[in-house]
Amino acid sequence: MAKQVENNIKLGVFVFAGLIVMMFSFYMIGNNTGIFGSSFKLKARFNNLNGLMEGNNVLFSGIQAGTVKSIEIINDTTIEVTMLIDSKVKSYIHTNAEAAIGTEGLMGNKVINIQPVKVNSPLVTNGDLLIAQKLTSMDAMLQTLSKTNNNMATLSEALKNTVLRLDTSAIFNVLNDKNTGISLKSSLKNINDASSNANKMTNGLNQLVIKIKQGKGAAGLLLTDTSFSANLKMSLVKFRSASDNANKMSMQLNNIATNVNRDLGYGKGPLHALLSDSLITQRLNTSIYNIQKGTTGFNQVVEALKHNFLVRGYFKTQAKKKADSLHNQ
Repeated sequence: MAKQVENNIKLGVFVFAGLIVMMFSFYMIGNNTGIFGSSFKLKARFNNLNGLMEGNNVLFSGIQAGTVKSIEIINDTTIEVTMLIDSKVKSYIHTNAEAAIGTEGLMGNKVINIQPVKVNSPLVTNGDLLIAQKLTSMDAMLQTLSKTNNNMATLSEALKNTVLRLDTSAIFNVLNDKNTGISLKSSLKNINDASSNANKMTNGLNQLVIKIKQGKGAAGLLLTDTSFSANLKMSLVKFRSASDNANKMSMQLNNIATNVNRDLGYGKGPLHALLSDSLITQRLNTSIYNIQKGTTGFNQVVEALKHNFLVRGYFKTQAKKKADSLHNQ
């Protein structure tokens, strides 16, 4: 009987030990921890874990490399995550590798992805802190998408109102009018003709410029003939000299007029005497009368000589020559 009890105790201890071993194995398997393999710790600090929890997987280039061991809040903006990594991948992880929080599939559990960087750097050691890569979370993407949808709705409404206003505006009436197309076509033809004429005019001007450069025509002669330019320069000099002389003459005439006005004002000079002295005027009139009287007497003497037989032949000869001259004309 005692032996049966002893055997039962041994069996109970064996079963209990087996249960403990099995529970420990399940725990280790659930935490993705190697039972017989070695591991080391790596750390990373994030601003937001986006639902990451202890026990979530850690991937290296998409390969299962370990699990999240612990999460510790450092301050209000920093959360430190300690990862337990399998020693088999230690020789592949460098200190410049980046850790980012991702998702298993589209809506799966959160994981930490360790991505290598091509720049060479030393291998990690136990307890090293990796660089945390900031990725856009699904919530942020949904918020951005929501804002985009709202903006699109606002834009669509504004576009709808704009189209409705344009549909009732005069612009669409003009576009729908068949005569507008005909008028526009005619206008474009006129513009084309005007452009062609402008092109011809430009070609003509180019030919004219070429001829001028070659010294052809009056403009070319004016611009290229040095002798013509010298003559023109000389003419301008003479014209300037004549202008200076005319200016001097004008000044002299102005001085004479000033002197005459001054003499007339002060009662001096012969002109004043002629204009204001009545005695001189009377004498001039008498002299003119005597000259006229002498001229009349001279004419009478000449007329008497014409009838004198001594010189009558001379006057007849002169009269005949004068008549012949008039007849030849």
